Amino acid sequence: MVLVDAGDMFQGTLESNLVEGASVVDAYAALGYDAVAVGNHEFDFGPVGPRATAKVPFGEGEADPRGALVARIRQAPFPFLTANLRRKGGEPPGFGAPSTLIERAGVKVGIVGVTTEGTPHTTIAANIVDLEVAPLAASIAAEAAALRARGAAVVVVAAHAGGRCTGFADPDDLASCEPDHEIMAVARALPPGAVDVIVAGHTHQAMAHRVAGVAVVQSYALGAAYGRVDLVVDRTSGHVLSNMVHAPRRLCSRPDADPDDPLPACDPRDGEGRPLAPDPAVAAVIAPALAAADVVRERPLGPAVAAPFVARRRGENPLGNLLVDLMLRARPDADAAIINGGGVRADLPAGPLRYGALYEAFPFDNRFARVKLRAGDFAAMIAGSLGGGAFFSLGGLQAVAACDGPDLRVTLQRAGVPLDASQEIVVLASDFLATGGDRAFAGLQERGLATVTLEDDPPLREALALELEKLGPVSLAPLAYYDPERPRIRAPAEPPVRCP
Repeated sequence: MVLVDAGDMFQGTLESNLVEGASVVDAYAALGYDAVAVGNHEFDFGPVGPRATAKVPFGEGEADPRGALVARIRQAPFPFLTANLRRKGGEPPGFGAPSTLIERAGVKVGIVGVTTEGTPHTTIAANIVDLEVAPLAASIAAEAAALRARGAAVVVVAAHAGGRCTGFADPDDLASCEPDHEIMAVARALPPGAVDVIVAGHTHQAMAHRVAGVAVVQSYALGAAYGRVDLVVDRTSGHVLSNMVHAPRRLCSRPDADPDDPLPACDPRDGEGRPLAPDPAVAAVIAPALAAADVVRERPLGPAVAAPFVARRRGENPLGNLLVDLMLRARPDADAAIINGGGVRADLPAGPLRYGALYEAFPFDNRFARVKLRAGDFAAMIAGSLGGGAFFSLGGLQAVAACDGPDLRVTLQRAGVPLDASQEIVVLASDFLATGGDRAFAGLQERGLATVTLEDDPPLREALALELEKLGPVSLAPLAYYDPERPRIRAPAEPPVRCP
């Protein structure tokens, strides 16, 4: 058996984040992983210690902005792989390896790792400013050829790049697969026979298909499922004779489980219906991290949540609006606040609000950023988000979008009064967005139309927790933050908005 992971091992839970992923590496070691890919969120912890970014610009004597990742690589008994990340100028990145060669049952297996080309816009830009991302297919092909020359009979790719399919009855039927996803293009661009299996990730979706003859598996996210490919190899010739691609296997298989819920409450069972029990060795390894996280998780914040605050990546929602309002409570001298849909990772459940729920909703250690720009430029950025870019929840101002021929135009208002396009305003955002994440302010900064000021401390999430504590024992109702009849962002259609 060969066990690999397609990246984004660490981010999102207290058990992992409190120790910058060390507990995850220990668990993976106990499980016997052979290799993992470097994902975009592997850079999120930044230097070793509480900060997610270095205090001074890259290369000016500050601790390694990838120090936490390097520490995990040194800790792990398995390799972290990325064949397509390199320093600008073409030098190796200085962490991880492009590939590894192992042997199983007398068969040499090469494993190549690659990282999505979207990485510069999906992690904190300051932590990878000296890196460039090479095209995946060419990087894979070159490394696969080198592994074959070293005797690899099988080549597996651990790709932090993914796709999305919804039907798994026939691996050769791609009708349910979205054709424009990154891993689909990569598989089709590879030379025939270059690789045998791609283990994909990043999109949090699923695949169990053959694309251009390559077996591609992807198993949702959050450890909720696993993928499997069975290979038959002729040891004499060293050729792969056949492959069997299995549908992704959810650890929760309860018939009434919501198919869109990655971690539904259930009675976990294996493929034969037998109850699954925790492995004692793995349980012992992670027990200290679980206990430490529980202490932090149960801290009460004061308010009670009257009904679940639902998060949406695309479109206005009560949780996004609550978070931007809390940002403005923490920094009341700003004109507006935004948060990206991809930064909000879980709903707030009903009941007494505890720190753990806030952490799961906003697990990133981003700091506050202030962006000074003209109202017209900010309106154009909002229009871009409604037209297909990352969606931003908006606080402090309202936005009215309308089609002007083929173009989507946005007018900003404060309490119903339109802002002059030339008026200078200050917008609160995360340092992720302000430094190029989700392409939010990148174009404006490059043209000298926005000035960014980054705060040192506290992390944005901690400031939000403090504001919730100041509210005291109040009841928070979703309708108070998002009323569909009176939205903060009025547009002619749900995003993405397409003008005729």
